[in-house]
Amino acid sequence: MTNVYDKAHDLAKSLQESQEVQDITAALKLIEVDPESKRMLDDFRTRQMNIQQRIMGGDVPPQEEMEQMEKLFEVLSLNLNIRRLFESEQRLSVIIQDVNKIISDSLANMYDPR
Repeated sequence: MTNVYDKAHDLAKSLQESQEVQDITAALKLIEVDPESKRMLDDFRTRQMNIQQRIMGGDVPPQEEMEQMEKLFEVLSLNLNIRRLFESEQRLSVIIQDVNKIISDSLANMYDPR
């Protein structure tokens, strides 16, 4: 019988060794040595987390605030290292979503085996 936890650890190791994670790590290293880029990214992440927490709590941020975040994202994306980070994070996010779908789809017929 297959040990699911061993497979999960194998998947985690594969993700850690993926090009996407390597790209994220490289971009973060470049951002770390540029104080202005780091400050801007940290500020963006703080605002982003605040909005996400509010949404999870049932609060809907005003449209103006969401537009402001979108504009800030666009400005940050002009910074090559930050743009590389965002693009790498997006590619990793797609992989994680795909893996989640594969797992979910494999269990979909468990309660409705047609």
